[in-house]
Amino acid sequence: MTPLFSSCLASSARRAAACGLAAALACAAAPAQEAAPASPQATLRTAVHYVVPPFVGGAKVRTPEAVDTQLAQALADQLHARLQTTPINILKLGGGAQPATAEGAGSSFTIPAQADLALVSMPDGATPPASTVAIDTKYVSRPMAIMRGDTAIKSWEQLKGHTVCVSEGGLYAGTLAAQYGAVEKIYKAPADSLLALRTGGCDAAVHDDVMLKELLKLPEWKKFSATLAPPANAKSSLAFIVPASQAETIAAAKDLVKQWRRQDYLNALNKKRVQDIAFEVYLDQVIPDCH
Repeated sequence: MTPLFSSCLASSARRAAACGLAAALACAAAPAQEAAPASPQATLRTAVHYVVPPFVGGAKVRTPEAVDTQLAQALADQLHARLQTTPINILKLGGGAQPATAEGAGSSFTIPAQADLALVSMPDGATPPASTVAIDTKYVSRPMAIMRGDTAIKSWEQLKGHTVCVSEGGLYAGTLAAQYGAVEKIYKAPADSLLALRTGGCDAAVHDDVMLKELLKLPEWKKFSATLAPPANAKSSLAFIVPASQAETIAAAKDLVKQWRRQDYLNALNKKRVQDIAFEVYLDQVIPDCH
């Protein structure tokens, strides 16, 4: 057996073991849901900023950037309902300090008529629609960039003219070109964006800082430890936005968020997602190198 092949097998074994451990951790940390059959008539219609496409047989497995669908599914389970997601035009947060919307900073938005509630990232200073209740999930998003350690890029402004990889399920597509003059390359999922960074397809990759900070703890990402920290005011909080008339949904969402806090669910979820994303990158980059 050649040293390279042996190394690949050993690395694969370590990654598989790490993924298995992370999955077990996430399962242990996940909030317990009451076991009850979902009524075929009960559907929780939830507006999210990115509707995850259905998996197609034969396609690569990809972990989406946003956690919205997983959190919305947890609420649907709490209500013994079937989840149905629909897209919404959200308040996007740029790579810098100012929130941006089509109507202007701090403006409100409308829950689509075909949805019962929304799950959206609210930039600081943004207000939910009138006659709604906002339940903060405590999942906070901030833009962060990672690059090769030998990069000359030291500030967000220096992204001008440079290629930046983002994923279509994230909050930052379109904002980096508009604010900094970066050349954006939009990929379907974080694994594709990060793979492009590793193979020289872009100068930087921008994703949520909570995800990237966990990713950089992995030894195989040591060469990509150069970062652009989140700008001071570039923060948004993921929240359920529920019409005030929906008392049962509001109570269920509040109870669910309390469970997540007690069980540190969001932290465990992030760790598992990072392990999954890292493994997806590994499969695409390292495994072919073993042949």
